[in-house]
Amino acid sequence: MADSIFTKIINGEIPAEKIYEDEHCIAINDISPQAPVHVLLIPKKAIEKLSDAEDGDQALLGHLMLAAGRVARQLGVADAFRLIINNGEGAGMTVHHLHMHIIAGGTLSEGKMVG
Repeated sequence: MADSIFTKIINGEIPAEKIYEDEHCIAINDISPQAPVHVLLIPKKAIEKLSDAEDGDQALLGHLMLAAGRVARQLGVADAFRLIINNGEGAGMTVHHLHMHIIAGGTLSEGKMVG
């Protein structure tokens, strides 16, 4: 897998404001937000997509879920947010490096963001 834009951000080759970082992941604002709060949570380990994760990635995947909660609390949206993981181009994935979208800041309804 070639270095993605996310790998370049993680490595400091491309500047980005990190709103959260720990030893396993970073969080940055999405450059094309679909909601008032739209943050990308990106593991530092390059995994192309969720379906490529292996048994050895189980702890990292669990860590990402806990980190999503931390980021949501930090941003003041812990009471109502949505996590989205696109898996492959057919699902809307444009950067081939596993990441989660943390979406909040409006009224969430099934399948869409209102407000």
